[in-house]
Amino acid sequence: MGSQDPNEQTTNQAHTGRRALLGAAVLGAGGAVLGLPGTAGADARQTGGGVKNLPRPTIIGHRGASGYRPEHTLGAYQLALDLGADIVEAGDLVPTRDGHLVCRHEPEIGGTTDVARHPEFADRRKTKLLDGVATTGWFTEDFTLAELKTLRAVERIPANRPHNTLYDGRWEIPTFEEVLKWQDEQTRRRGKQVWIYPELKHPTYFRKQGLALEERVAKVLRKHGRAKWNAPVILQSFEPTSIQRLNKLVDNPLVVLLSGASTRPYDFVDSGDPRTVADLVKPAGLREIASYANGIGPTLDLVVPKDASGNLTQPSTLVADAHKVGLILHPYTLRNENPFLPPAFRKGTDADGYGDVLGLYQVYFATGIDGVFTDQPDTGLLARADFTGH
Repeated sequence: MGSQDPNEQTTNQAHTGRRALLGAAVLGAGGAVLGLPGTAGADARQTGGGVKNLPRPTIIGHRGASGYRPEHTLGAYQLALDLGADIVEAGDLVPTRDGHLVCRHEPEIGGTTDVARHPEFADRRKTKLLDGVATTGWFTEDFTLAELKTLRAVERIPANRPHNTLYDGRWEIPTFEEVLKWQDEQTRRRGKQVWIYPELKHPTYFRKQGLALEERVAKVLRKHGRAKWNAPVILQSFEPTSIQRLNKLVDNPLVVLLSGASTRPYDFVDSGDPRTVADLVKPAGLREIASYANGIGPTLDLVVPKDASGNLTQPSTLVADAHKVGLILHPYTLRNENPFLPPAFRKGTDADGYGDVLGLYQVYFATGIDGVFTDQPDTGLLARADFTGH
């Protein structure tokens, strides 16, 4: 772990505290309801603060309340809190040309901003290899922060969320520092700690451009006093080596994101590591992850695989295997709309129509997951109430 202030814990104590803190956050009040071991309460008291009161399964607002507002805007983050989300995924972090961190789902912003309507930026459109995939559009690393601030956010999937287009042009692109200030303000206003869950996007891609993310994130967190084991900021990335770097720079809770079983994290591709996600979710892979991270964020298909028709099969052993080595699981992403649901849970044929997502939540909650990312936090909260009985 990284250097610490003199009044903080030793490295080993901090790592233990970080693991206990995240465990307390996800086990908390729900542990008693679900008959889980009763150690989380003691751990939560040991770490202090209000995280022991976060219920389980934890409801995480995916890119804010992105089912109702354009994603990664202060409007989406604010609504997620207003709807009751336990944690807000405030920040998929990408850099600007002048080294600032901003919140966009991808560095390519043609689909999430009105940049195409700005003739002054027409010459910035280009094709790049993003994690080995040819991608055409406008990229945050080709803009200064001042230039990005002239743009406005738009809905990314208007065919599924036409109602969100009402808010096109309303919000600008927030910086990570603005999100941390918003977190402070909301914590004061609400009288309870607001938690955020930023993701570092494409770390290898940006490191090769001289825009390394981990050091920038650590610097901003230290500036705002939030690089500590008890800070209300969980950090995540799809690249395990990025999480390993963060483990040496900050003491925050850390989560490794995992895509489809046959895929390889791009840092593995770049370094020649032949392992796939299927290797990482085996007991040996999970033990390795547990040596530097506190949890995993698997795609839901790793928790309950689907057949060739997209229907759910039997749950895998991932939840039990991860829990055995002390890792928590926050899979992604539950959405209300039909196209994002298994066929058996769809209702009608409308692309923006809602299916039986409440029933789908019950399937995933029954596996023992510790929380879930959702585009509609209010739906997640209703499903949790159904599951826990209160």
